[in-house]
Amino acid sequence: MIRLILVAIFIILFLILSIPLLIAEWIIGKFNPGLKDRTSLAIVNWAFRRVLWLAGGRVTYIGEENIPKDTAVLYVGNHRSYFDVVMTYIRVPRPTGYVSKIEMKKYPLFSNWMRNLHCLFLDRNDVKQGMQIILAAIEKAKNGISIAIFPEGTRNKVNDTFLPFHEGSFKIATKAKVPIVPVSIVNSAEIFEDHLPRMKKTKVIVEYCKPVYVDQLDKETQKSLSTYVSGIIQEAYFKNKELLH
Repeated sequence: MIRLILVAIFIILFLILSIPLLIAEWIIGKFNPGLKDRTSLAIVNWAFRRVLWLAGGRVTYIGEENIPKDTAVLYVGNHRSYFDVVMTYIRVPRPTGYVSKIEMKKYPLFSNWMRNLHCLFLDRNDVKQGMQIILAAIEKAKNGISIAIFPEGTRNKVNDTFLPFHEGSFKIATKAKVPIVPVSIVNSAEIFEDHLPRMKKTKVIVEYCKPVYVDQLDKETQKSLSTYVSGIIQEAYFKNKELLH
């Protein structure tokens, strides 16, 4: 429980004490949006690193050289834990917006930082709004903002399994013409979700697989893109799971 209390205290203090920074970021954004993107990214990355350390997450990153540095990308990953966002966000090389559930908009200050980071809020029960979010993500990717999405649609609560990937998530890559970076995350729920309310020191492996360039795939693979990418992630997942034993 001590780790949980420390993480909660840190997050609350950060959100309160960062109010002047939010104001400063708003002003910076009026004159230099690019600078705001970089400073907001640096601030939140610093906070996320502290959260991960307090929670006891010890992450091994594999394949970061596979992330293209000269273009926006679509990160696609499996999803078992809230810490999936924390662990992957601190490694992004450029401004990146995560597609998040709309319920996150209810949290003041936290949602302000998310907006600063180009995050998008998806209502999973509203198909029309979902399409609008996908269109917004496409525009961001076209403008150089990477997008991260967990196409299972929710946190998978069963260890070593994968929910079907929603095909619509991949339109971001196909319409914006950006590469897909499959992200395999192993053991993240062991930090917190698998034994609520305790947080425990845990080893996690995050692998960035080789990018998928959709226009280089054959037509049949393009038609089943979600299955293809899910297969890449699953292969990396079970390979890396063996390394934890």
